[in-house]
Amino acid sequence: MTKKITIYATEWCWSSRRAREIVERAGFECQWIDIDEDSEAREFVEKINKGNRSVPTIVLPDGSIIVEPNEGDLKKRLQSY
Repeated sequence: MTKKITIYATEWCWSSRRAREIVERAGFECQWIDIDEDSEAREFVEKINKGNRSVPTIVLPDGSIIVEPNEGDLKKRLQSY
C-alpha cells in the first residue's frame, strides 16, 4: 500500500494547513486539492459531507475518509499505516 494521502482543503483554512504539515512530517506523500479551485473536488467534499464544504476532508491510504480530525486523532490514524 502506498503511503499517499489526499487532503481536500482550502488555503485559508488553518486546520487544513496544519493537517498537511502533520501528514508530511509523518512521512506520507500528500496530495493537496483546494476545493475553492477545483469544482469536481468541491462536489466530492459536499457529497461526502451531506452538502457541507467541511475541510479538511482526508482520504487515507486504505481509502477510508476522515473529516475535520483534531491533531491527536489524525496522528493516531496515521500510526496505523
